[in-house]
Amino acid sequence: MLTEKINPLSLIGFSQIKPTEAIEGWEEFLHDGDAYLKTGHGAHARRADVFTPEILYNIIAMAIEKLVMAALMKHGALPYNHTMADLVAAMEETFPGVMDDIKTDLLTLDSYQEICDVDSFNIRPPEPEAIPGMLALATRLQKLTHAQIEKGTAQ
Repeated sequence: MLTEKINPLSLIGFSQIKPTEAIEGWEEFLHDGDAYLKTGHGAHARRADVFTPEILYNIIAMAIEKLVMAALMKHGALPYNHTMADLVAAMEETFPGVMDDIKTDLLTLDSYQEICDVDSFNIRPPEPEAIPGMLALATRLQKLTHAQIEKGTAQ
């Protein structure tokens, strides 16, 4: 006789869902991320009079988001949300250890636009001097995401 009750419907958390196949559309995200980053570099180098630090920040942030999404989707993973904190957390979970060198700098990017909570909404444009560092950070992330995509499978 069975003495303990077995629940036929066990709930699992989102992070426990581990697809084994790439999520369709990852190539588009990779292409878009590369294009945003190329635009950011070109705009900063040749059109700083038109592209303000705030615009460049947003272009760089879009590049980072698209590149991270491409790597995650290629490996069947998704972040909880699209804040830098959630993108970094998903990358760390999917590719343990690869974000160690750039994690802190990526998380700092969230401080320029805190727009998720309507009650504490805050936008702080970056100083022009911050843009070269942001571009360098995004370029490092681009290399990292391309390397993870080329590996073909998560660690």
